[in-house]
Amino acid sequence: MASIEPDPIMGHPAELAEGERLVTEFRPDPQAYWRAHLIMAVLLGIAAGLMLMWLQNPYPVVGPVGAVLAIAARAAFVQSEAMAEVWRLTDRRLLGPGGRAIQLAHLLTAKPLLGAVQVTSTSGDRHLMKYLPDPPAVSFLLMTAAGRKPRNGR
Repeated sequence: MASIEPDPIMGHPAELAEGERLVTEFRPDPQAYWRAHLIMAVLLGIAAGLMLMWLQNPYPVVGPVGAVLAIAARAAFVQSEAMAEVWRLTDRRLLGPGGRAIQLAHLLTAKPLLGAVQVTSTSGDRHLMKYLPDPPAVSFLLMTAAGRKPRNGR
């Protein structure tokens, strides 16, 4: 299987500040990764088949087969990079890959979004924590850590 070497800039989370305490880490889940790609392959396969039927192509089965093969190849190639994106929650900040850091006081929302969590800061910056095993629980934990009321009431 192909493997991408982690980028020296994007391949690691931001460092802890002096006196900062790590609360938990959020690692991507391989099962969630493959589930997301399976859903994408099915939807794109259906769309490709319907498009070929609409264009009156005599072989519309080629669309779904091609879509599934393309998504599978992409998923296999990018998996090592996607699985390296670790987010860390400390007592002060949310630290992401590539040196991204959000002060908990500046964390505005953390919304579950199709197997991921979209984090928005008060300055409007948005970050996507992808392929999490339980996005609603992560959202709840982040909002609680930021001292904000979680939306889903969990």
